[in-house]
Amino acid sequence: MADRMRTRLTGGAALVAAVVLWSSFALTVRGIGSSSLTSIDVAFLRFATPVVILAPWLPRTVRALRGERIGVLLLLGVGGLPHFLLSALGGRLTSAALIGLLVPGTVPLFVTVILYLRWRERISSRRLIALAAITTGIAATAIQTTSTSTTAGVGILLTAGCAWAVYTIGLRQTGLGPAGVVLTVCTPAAIAAALLAASAAMPSHLMTGTAGISDVLLFTGLQGIGTGLLSTVCYAYAVRALGSTLAATAGAISPVLAALLAVPLFGEPITSGVSAALALIVTGVTVFNTAPRRRDRACLRLPRRVRRSQGVLLDTQRSPRGSISGNAPTRIADDLTGEGEGQIGRSGAVDGDVLGLLLGGEAEVGRDARPGERLARGRGGRRGGQQGRGRCERGDGGAGVQGGSPGVPVLCRPVGEERAGRGA
Repeated sequence: MADRMRTRLTGGAALVAAVVLWSSFALTVRGIGSSSLTSIDVAFLRFATPVVILAPWLPRTVRALRGERIGVLLLLGVGGLPHFLLSALGGRLTSAALIGLLVPGTVPLFVTVILYLRWRERISSRRLIALAAITTGIAATAIQTTSTSTTAGVGILLTAGCAWAVYTIGLRQTGLGPAGVVLTVCTPAAIAAALLAASAAMPSHLMTGTAGISDVLLFTGLQGIGTGLLSTVCYAYAVRALGSTLAATAGAISPVLAALLAVPLFGEPITSGVSAALALIVTGVTVFNTAPRRRDRACLRLPRRVRRSQGVLLDTQRSPRGSISGNAPTRIADDLTGEGEGQIGRSGAVDGDVLGLLLGGEAEVGRDARPGERLARGRGGRRGGQQGRGRCERGDGGAGVQGGSPGVPVLCRPVGEERAGRGA
């Protein structure tokens, strides 16, 4: 009992930290104009810092990229430098409250529209109501703008939200782990930002030596370490300790916190229009994240294919229980969804080894799983299962996976084995 209470307390603290760090993204983007740094300077610090910290994982990530599709990598790349520069430009023309509100708040709307247009994924009535609230909040934001530049800024922030939605869909399709995703997004973004700064294509005070050390340290800490790494770790732990629904719902508080902190930091008042937009969009996001998921054709089917992930071939067969359903919130570790709670429950593949087993609600890939020798997924995470020599099929349990749902055949084998089962 005491351990459970301690876990929930630490999970709550981690969730609070994640919400604060998410809010800091909007505040620091808004604060670029009043610092000694330019947008491309902050972009370089934002993306280069995680690359340096996660450098030991680079060789593994490079190997994993060989089995990833080019289209998925392009989707992930949109969430890097393009998304950041759009957010920075829109933030310069609007306010911190609108950055924190429009960029993450519109992602469910854009994701749903894209999934419907591309895969005809059906939408529940409750989610339609949530999306209507988000759309009304966007309209309220547009109506209360008083200048052409602010209107343009709102449009740019909506484009940034759409870019993050594209990135989110890329997350749903990738086989990379969290560390691999961060490196895949940040490495090319850091290189591109350095080239833009060095070639004078965009102004850079880092290159001219006029950037203040205090600003460099501040943005490195808040953007590079805080938003880039710690927010992901804190949110993943909160999901594991508190459950995905509570964590996703509490995450909707970040726009409110950003708007409140912008009052003393930037002197930006919370107008009636901003208040109405906050109420509508936050309510819409909360209802969207807590809406039950359909268990039939409403899910985005996982294509029947053999995927190479960390040196393992995973043959995941298409079935109603083997699908990816629709929540798609905006943070790493809860965009790849199953059923039940709808998210990679209990922090999913926390060690980033395999994200190919996305089947079932509260499923977790065990940290001890070894390529080519994995235990079968089982009912309720009971120990047991059948361990073969280089291959496994569903058994009655599974030490490496918890909370699996029955009825989904999963076959894993070493890379060298014949790719059987593609047509099964």
